[in-house]
Amino acid sequence: MAESSEGEEEGKLTGGNQQLVVDDDLREMAKKVAWSVSSCKPGNGVLSLRDDNLDTYWQSDGAQPHLVNIQFQKKVRLQLVVLYVDFKLDESYTPSKISIRAGDGFHNMKEIKAAELVKPTGWVYISLSGSDPRETFVNTFMLQIAVLSNHLNGRDTHVRQIKVYGPRP
Repeated sequence: MAESSEGEEEGKLTGGNQQLVVDDDLREMAKKVAWSVSSCKPGNGVLSLRDDNLDTYWQSDGAQPHLVNIQFQKKVRLQLVVLYVDFKLDESYTPSKISIRAGDGFHNMKEIKAAELVKPTGWVYISLSGSDPRETFVNTFMLQIAVLSNHLNGRDTHVRQIKVYGPRP
């Protein structure tokens, strides 16, 4: 995998990588799944998260937390979430606190990871592994990425791309 974007403190992520680099034993898992967002500005919806274009972005339009929901047709093993965010371009629209939740559906989501982003520009890697070395992935039907707060107390958020990876079968 690419060099770690982990900060000195657990859960703090700084920097970001300009190139998306992922281990060969991982594959992108979220191509043929149901994506939804809690809100969006017209023209800046869920499709902008998946168009492989770093110039477009999802922009929320409402109260925090801002949610991205990813629903799978069957239970999947997930290992890594990668976001492209750009503090230099988006400033107060850039997420600063993120919660990643997993569950069978909206009714039983549980937080599995929390991350604090410190002025990130580029691809930010968030591992879904637990603290136990045997917990290398999460088994789930649904993943939710919640933007809890933005830099400079911004209200709406910009996320340019999201990729979700799991182990190759």
